Amino acid sequence: MRLRALAAATVSSLALASCVGPQGREARNLPPPPPSKPSQPYVPTTAKTAILAGVTRGPAVASLAIDPAKADTVLAAFRSSCAALLKRADGSGLTTAADWQPACTAAASWPQGQGVSFFQRYFETARIGQGALYATGYYEPQIQGSTTPQLGYDVPIYGPPDDMVSADLGQFMPELKGKTIRGKVQNGKLVPYPDRSQIQGGAINGHAPIIGYAADKIDFFFLQIQGSGQLRQPDGSIVRIGYAGQNGQPYTGIGKWMLAQGMLQPGQASMQGIVGWLRSHPDQADAVMDQNRSFVFFKYLNTPPVGALGVPVTGRVSVAADPAFTPLGAPVWLAPERAEAAGLWVAQDTGGAIKGANRFDTFWGAGADAARIAGGMSAHGSAYVLLPAGTIARLAGAGQIPQA
Repeated sequence: MRLRALAAATVSSLALASCVGPQGREARNLPPPPPSKPSQPYVPTTAKTAILAGVTRGPAVASLAIDPAKADTVLAAFRSSCAALLKRADGSGLTTAADWQPACTAAASWPQGQGVSFFQRYFETARIGQGALYATGYYEPQIQGSTTPQLGYDVPIYGPPDDMVSADLGQFMPELKGKTIRGKVQNGKLVPYPDRSQIQGGAINGHAPIIGYAADKIDFFFLQIQGSGQLRQPDGSIVRIGYAGQNGQPYTGIGKWMLAQGMLQPGQASMQGIVGWLRSHPDQADAVMDQNRSFVFFKYLNTPPVGALGVPVTGRVSVAADPAFTPLGAPVWLAPERAEAAGLWVAQDTGGAIKGANRFDTFWGAGADAARIAGGMSAHGSAYVLLPAGTIARLAGAGQIPQA
């Protein structure tokens, strides 16, 4: 289960976005790598995989201004990804398990403090398509909540309901393979499951366990969008909750909807802008949030947030990507117009709104600072995928890409 398991959620769908700066760079007060803008605006590719989008050799890894402290944290994340890399089929068509073996073998015992030399020795950069980047971000929200009824904590957090069923449509019509719908059986027919407004009006009372209570409905709304988060209880203890299902209703990004209604002006649809509007219009807040008919159910988590690769994601290190264009587990180099988002990352997650070549969603971690940064970042620029050294020559030799 990935941290942002709610498929089409995330900041970009809200008309929000975010990215994260290298943590080591701030500590060492080093200048950020120079930002880079694409020669043309980011346009999602119509190609289905990286190979079909086009692959060309990028600059030498040694020419990248990699921050040494960030390199070590990315190396640690890459090391944790190797078990999956060595057995996972690469949907991008770029790599095989054998390509990753030398780097993964070396990573297991590579000395601390030598991360830059590791990436310089074992990797090469590849430009996918035009290399034009669009980066957003996500975070692990922390809100006031309680696992037991408490005065002032009155927003129920539901576990999966017992009357919700899902249907794999591919079992009925082959052309619908991969499509799933959720609903409930009523009078012998499958009907849509109640939407957000109906659920909050009591439509699932008696059918879904209440696993906790949030103190603030707006905070909980945004935690649902992220799909996972932390409850800070009245005694200061932290309880993690994660995605356990969704009601099958369509997701609507309320930021975009509010812009269309004239409630927000262009430039105001950051998470902070949306939250500010909702809090200043309490009589309209419920109706606005109800425009997003999707509703997420939760379960308790006993581990840190885990990405689609099956390993924990790390704030300021992990990035979500489209696995059709970036091998999950691969390092990536981002050079956006926002310098704090620049540098080395590792792809360990996916997202329903993260589709296409050079479309990345950076993970900030938990807490108020993570929420602030994730709520206001939308960055264009250029990007490279770091592939095991020799991969591009192998692809060219096999006729899958033009000779470099």
